Amino acid sequence: MTRSLRKLYSVLFLALLLGLGVWSLGGLSGFQRTAQMSVLDGKLAKAAETHYDEQFPLKRIGTNLWAALDFKVFNEGRPGVVLGREQWLFSDEEFKPVANSDQYEQENLALIRGVRDTLQQRGVQLVLAIVPAKARLYSEYLGEQTPASLHDDLYNEFHAQARQAGVFAPDLLAPLTTAKTRGPVFLRTDTHWTPMGAEVVAQHLAEAVNRQDLLSGEPQLFVTEQQAAAPYKGDLTNFLPLDPLFSNLLPPPDTLQQRSTRPAAANADSGDALFADTEIPVALVGTSYSANSHWNFLGALQQALRSDVVNYAEDGHGPLLPMLKYLQSDAFKASAPQVLIWEFPERYLPMKSDLSDFDPQWIAELKQTRNANQDLALSSNRTEH
Repeated sequence: MTRSLRKLYSVLFLALLLGLGVWSLGGLSGFQRTAQMSVLDGKLAKAAETHYDEQFPLKRIGTNLWAALDFKVFNEGRPGVVLGREQWLFSDEEFKPVANSDQYEQENLALIRGVRDTLQQRGVQLVLAIVPAKARLYSEYLGEQTPASLHDDLYNEFHAQARQAGVFAPDLLAPLTTAKTRGPVFLRTDTHWTPMGAEVVAQHLAEAVNRQDLLSGEPQLFVTEQQAAAPYKGDLTNFLPLDPLFSNLLPPPDTLQQRSTRPAAANADSGDALFADTEIPVALVGTSYSANSHWNFLGALQQALRSDVVNYAEDGHGPLLPMLKYLQSDAFKASAPQVLIWEFPERYLPMKSDLSDFDPQWIAELKQTRNANQDLALSSNRTEH
């Protein structure tokens, strides 16, 4: 290499570094400092470093290239998603086996029985809403990967255990299966149900509650309004990091028509009386199926039950933690509801929950229910398929 070529090579290399450096500064443009970020304890520097690393252009390019290779060549996404047919996406939690699943199932069933007894002591009727897996409802869109044998009959087994434990758990699989002939009850690119699916479940639960005559009090009217339909990028596309270079490879977004529910005008005559009564008719506890307003499950329940419903569901914590937190809350201790609807996706039954934030003695007492000896646990030996 001649001296002039070496100079040219050095200049081009320095120019490339300078260009990448200037380009990478754009990664700091979206960084926002919070009150918790202090210079002295290093939190500000750490937060800025993390943000810069996530936004670094070369990292995004490499991520996009690798994701595109997995997607097009191997028909795979990142851990968290399973690719189905006709651009359907499924959560891998509905597919993969769980280590020590029998142990966790029995522990979770013991906690469910403990919740049942705790509520019965306060005169609260538990209604367990077991949400069937999306992969179960839309098995026709499964691809090469199928759910592990653990999930084969999990929904029916869960219901059988609920019946044996004396827990009221209306079947939701049949009405959702029937309803999907009229329209989607789960989103194609998301883990969750559609507003229509949430409404179907709410109506079926309300019919079951009314048949058992579990609610007393004056019926209240609610009105639900539909918003304009808009494209919706489901949460499962987050496991396909193809933006921005290969956005065209992503499954097309769903169409989501959100709904909002409010008290009817007839209820306005009583001012704030609708919510001023200290007695809570219905409480809702559950996961993001209930907590996320996109699906309007809370509003659908209010309209179907013709009753106020107070929502204690939480996003991202599973069904057990929000319930345990509610049982220890001042709201439950001060004013227990007549009915408590516990939305519980079936896939969480064999999964381990982190209960480290709760008193271990209290958890142990919950598991030692007065009917524990009469309740049958799930068989420890599943039939392998």
